Amino acid sequence: MENVKVVATNRKAKFEYFLIETFEAGVALQGSEIKSIRAGQISLTEAYIQTDGQEAWLMGAHVSPYEQANRFNHDPLRPRRLLLHKKEITQLWDSVRQKGMTIVPTRVYLKDGRAKVEIALARGKKSYDKRETIAKRDRERDSAREMRIR
Repeated sequence: MENVKVVATNRKAKFEYFLIETFEAGVALQGSEIKSIRAGQISLTEAYIQTDGQEAWLMGAHVSPYEQANRFNHDPLRPRRLLLHKKEITQLWDSVRQKGMTIVPTRVYLKDGRAKVEIALARGKKSYDKRETIAKRDRERDSAREMRIR
């Protein structure tokens, strides 16, 4: 049994993209950043993954400054290096060069005391796909409500 505590999720990612394949990546953090993440002070709403075929970076993730760190605090929006195997980075890089493919962070969690980011290889949805997702969600909600009443 793994000791996993989910800290933040990117709910918008499942709505905006078709998630094709997921990867687990470690994150290179500073001391005050891990303390903020353990307190749940991270936001993935505007975060994305950037890669050049050699390294992968988590860009735009907002990790709030840790109050007790005072002058030794970190920059909340600094790029953070993702710790992936070279083979995984190459696979992501090859996929991203295809049209319409991107890499998005889906959730941040603590696994055995270490911060991990689940990233997904994704393809953007069109507006009619999003409408279909909304309709499906509404149907499921209505059926669940009917089952509860009975």
